[in-house]
Amino acid sequence: MTPKAVIFDIGNVLIEWEPERFYDSVIGPEKRSSLFGEVDLDGMNAAIDAGAFFKETVYQTARAHPKWQAEVEMWYDRWIEMASPRIEGSIHLLRLLRAKGIAVFTLTNFGIYSFEYAQTQYDFLNEFDRFYVSGRIGLLKPDPELYAFVERDCGLVGAELIFADDREANITTAKARGWQVYQFGTAQGWADKLVEVGLLTIKEGQL
Repeated sequence: MTPKAVIFDIGNVLIEWEPERFYDSVIGPEKRSSLFGEVDLDGMNAAIDAGAFFKETVYQTARAHPKWQAEVEMWYDRWIEMASPRIEGSIHLLRLLRAKGIAVFTLTNFGIYSFEYAQTQYDFLNEFDRFYVSGRIGLLKPDPELYAFVERDCGLVGAELIFADDREANITTAKARGWQVYQFGTAQGWADKLVEVGLLTIKEGQL
């Protein structure tokens, strides 16, 4: 069936999110490898995505690791450099779908405060019809309860929804609920999927 709403993840769908790449460019791959091995930056970020204060969580982690304090503080101080660049093809699709009157939501693991900041830097992050931001809800993908929350809130279920996300675990949960899915690889691949399900014409799907 043709979906009634399209759901975008954000990281690596609308903006690139590669913290390792950022740190490689700033401190070099060898030091970055040591940093990520000695400091649980993924755990820190997950706490932020679950609703913890952004700056306070980063700086507390930095103080707990004096050897790496300056580098960890970059996670807050230079965060926008990690959350970049924009994925222009996906942004085009977001705006094209909305121009056609199709409901577009975001379902994203994102902190409350980092998302608010990102909205000041990226205008398209203000353009969704519904916002499902993990930090605001207190649940993280791929928890099925977060997907159930989306369904209850928007009133759509199963194949009425189509979801693009770059992570296999997040896609697997969506598929288990009957959502139509695209594991994001490229904007053109996402466009092709939207053509396939009848939301875009072949011409519209050519990026």
